[in-house]
Amino acid sequence: MALLHPSVPPGGLLRRLPVRRILMVLPLVAVGVWVVLHRSLIVSGGRELLTADRFWLLAAVTATGLGWVAVSFTRQGTVLERLPAGRLLATQFAAGAANHLLPAGLGAGAVNLRFLRRCGLPLSRSSASLALYLLAESVGRVVLLLVLLAAFPRALRLDGLVPDGAVLPLATAAAGAVAAAVLVLFAVRPLRRLVRDFLRVALTEARSLHTRPARALALWGGSLAFPALQAAGLVAVALALDVPVPAVHVAVAYLAASVAAAAVPTPGGIGSVDAALVVALVTAGASVAVATSAVLGFRIITVWLPLVPGALVLGHLVRRRVV
Repeated sequence: MALLHPSVPPGGLLRRLPVRRILMVLPLVAVGVWVVLHRSLIVSGGRELLTADRFWLLAAVTATGLGWVAVSFTRQGTVLERLPAGRLLATQFAAGAANHLLPAGLGAGAVNLRFLRRCGLPLSRSSASLALYLLAESVGRVVLLLVLLAAFPRALRLDGLVPDGAVLPLATAAAGAVAAAVLVLFAVRPLRRLVRDFLRVALTEARSLHTRPARALALWGGSLAFPALQAAGLVAVALALDVPVPAVHVAVAYLAASVAAAAVPTPGGIGSVDAALVVALVTAGASVAVATSAVLGFRIITVWLPLVPGALVLGHLVRRRVV
C-alpha cells in the first residue's frame, strides 16, 4: 500500500486507469494489424490503380462517400426521434471502419447501438432499430437486383457460379439450418420469451415509423440508394481499368455476389464477397486477372483508404462520448 499515491483511495486505482484512451487507440491498433496481414493485396491493387483513369476513380470515390450519406438516411429512418445529423454521419463513417474488423456486421452494429443509447433510446428500441436496418438493407439489395434482372435478363450468367449438382446439397443445408434454429427456439423457453418480446417491440416500432412518411422515405430510400451507390462505385472502377464488361452487367454482378456472400459472415464481406465478385465478373466476360484487379481496386477505394481515417474518427467519437 505504500507504493500507492496518497490521493488514490484503496480500490480506486482501476478507476484512474485511462480506459477511454485505451479504447481510442484500439481501433488504430486493429487497423494496423489488418493492413499488415493484407499488405500484399493492397500493394497489388494500388499498382493497378496508378495506371487507371483518374476521372472514373474520382467517380468511385464520390459514390463511396455518398454511400455513407445513404446509410445515415437509412439509420434515421429506423427511429422516430430526430438524430443529430452531423454526429450520425460521423458515426456511420466510423462504423464502416469497425465493420471491416468484425464479422457479420458486428462492428457497425456495436458502434450504432452505442450511438443510439447515447442519444437516449432504450436498449430494446435501439436493438429493434438495428434489426430493422439489417432487414431494410437486405430487402433493398434484393429488390434492386431483381429489378435489374427483370430489365436486363442476360446481365447475369449462372453457369459456372454454382457447380453442377451443388444446388440440392446447398438447399438441403439451408433448410436444415432453418429447421435447427426453429427447434432451438421452441425448445429453450427463456430464448423463446426473449425473441417474442423483441419482435413485439420491433413490430410496434416498424408500424409507428411507417405512419411518418419522412421516416419511411428515409428508411427505404436509403436502403435502395446504398447498394446502388456501391454498385456504381464498382462500375466506375471497372471503367477506370477498361474491364471489357458492360456497366449493367458489372452492377448486377456486384449485387448478386453481395447477396450470395451474405451467408458467409466475414468481416465487411472481405473474402466472401471478393471471391463471389471475381467469379461473377469472369462469367460476365472478364478475364481472371482483369476481374481480380477491378475487385482489388474497388476494395482499396471502399475499404482500405477510409480505414485509417475511420478509425481516427471512431477514436474521436469515443473520446467525445458520442459512442
